[in-house]
Amino acid sequence: MRSLLQFLSIILFLGMSQGNAQEPGTTVKAKKEKGSFYFAWGYNKDWFSKSDIHFESKGKDNYSFTILNVKAKDKPKLDHIFDTNVSIPQYIYRFGYYLGKNKTLGIELSFDHAKYILVQDQVAHVKGNIRGQYVDKDTVLSNDFVKFEHTNGANFLMLSLMKRHTLLSSKSERHRLQGVIKPGIGIVIPQSDVSLFGHRQNNYYHIAGYIFGSEAGLRYEYGKHLFGETGFKGTFANYTNVLTVDDAKANHHFFCLEWLFSFGYQIAL
Repeated sequence: MRSLLQFLSIILFLGMSQGNAQEPGTTVKAKKEKGSFYFAWGYNKDWFSKSDIHFESKGKDNYSFTILNVKAKDKPKLDHIFDTNVSIPQYIYRFGYYLGKNKTLGIELSFDHAKYILVQDQVAHVKGNIRGQYVDKDTVLSNDFVKFEHTNGANFLMLSLMKRHTLLSSKSERHRLQGVIKPGIGIVIPQSDVSLFGHRQNNYYHIAGYIFGSEAGLRYEYGKHLFGETGFKGTFANYTNVLTVDDAKANHHFFCLEWLFSFGYQIAL
């Protein structure tokens, strides 16, 4: 946490110094620039649609069944933002580049650490074969049956196009409010913690599927370097190859709505 505060303090000092070096009442002079690069760090809150989760194993348990229309929740832990480990909450970070002199178009690489947790003890319909028996009934999803979480991240890695438009600007152009939209595609890299029939396995990170969606929000810029963003992002995530227990695999897909906020630093190149 101390290193993060030092980093933010340096950014704030640089931004204020840049702003104070300009004479009052003057405007930011236009100059030939190739573009601007930025980095941002922030956090997210998520809502997931219901989904069908299919489990399959060809090992000793020999099962193939689907849990239908299950509910899931996130685990934002936003009250831990100022803890020593700033990555405990559902964090996000971005690397972006706005193109050319006008800087209205750009590209962004984003990573959203979202946590997906199957709501425990809910009643859901289970259909398929489990250990040689056919099942087709409503079942309580207890801990000794199934526990399914992407808690070290459902982890959305996306590459997005960006378009921004200035909505408001001060006379000195030191303060700017912009609207931003970011359609993109990418991959999901979960670390899944799964228990099946009392056997738990916390798996390693791996590419498990794909994601696409779009983000829309507001961006406030102060001077040339400092900015903050907030907005909403809608995505469709398809996990085609989730590691579970032993040789078993799972697959599911869902829609996700994220509320995002971040702070960053940009540099003109």
